[in-house]
Amino acid sequence: MGHPLHTMIRDLHRRRGRERRGLCLAEGVRLVEEAVSAKVEIRAVLASPALDSTERGRALRAKLADRVTITEATDAELAELSATEHPQGILAVIVPKEWTLDDVMVTKASVVVVLDAVQDPGNVGTIARTAWALGAAGLIALPGTAEITNPKTLRAMMGALFRLPIVAAPPERVAEWAARHRMTIATTAADGVPLGRGEIGRPLALVLGNEGHGSQSELARSATAMVAIPLVPGAESLNVAVAAGIILYGVLRAR
Repeated sequence: MGHPLHTMIRDLHRRRGRERRGLCLAEGVRLVEEAVSAKVEIRAVLASPALDSTERGRALRAKLADRVTITEATDAELAELSATEHPQGILAVIVPKEWTLDDVMVTKASVVVVLDAVQDPGNVGTIARTAWALGAAGLIALPGTAEITNPKTLRAMMGALFRLPIVAAPPERVAEWAARHRMTIATTAADGVPLGRGEIGRPLALVLGNEGHGSQSELARSATAMVAIPLVPGAESLNVAVAAGIILYGVLRAR
């Protein structure tokens, strides 16, 4: 019979398992460090000798020893249970931070990112990390967007989930919430106002669409502003995460 923690970890690689247990996985030294720093509840830790191969890993082990029981595994066992190619000798079971729309603190100058069916976990995580780093007030994931607690999404976020309000919500609820806060809803379009050449009203809900089809939701169709990134002739589009970073920088630096 397998170790109970190994069984739980395998289950948490499945969305259904994460939803049923209310838990998710943090893999690698950096992400577990972020969880510790943000005082996220850690339920269990699986560690292997690889963790002790660096000073940083040894320091993390010492911090965790005061908080949770550490279950030992071989490097091969941990690698088999991890979704990453190089798990760095540590995998933690955590209670993800549960944010609501009320946690997004909207001021007159706020910018909130809304993801409209952005399906790639890496893109979602990168956008969340960028939004946090540049000072966005929050991130909202509409239906069809990659699951926030997907291990790939969490790795790309690099701890953003622990510090930036990230909420999954249907478009009608987001529309009501945005109206209550008198937010401008903007989306991206090739024929929109070029970034930097016109002001967009604040507070702002910036809707970023699916990698292949753009924004399709009712919320996007209700947008009263459209913004474009000027590209050289012949360049059709940018990766959605890259576009998000450029637009957020351009909009937020105008504060």
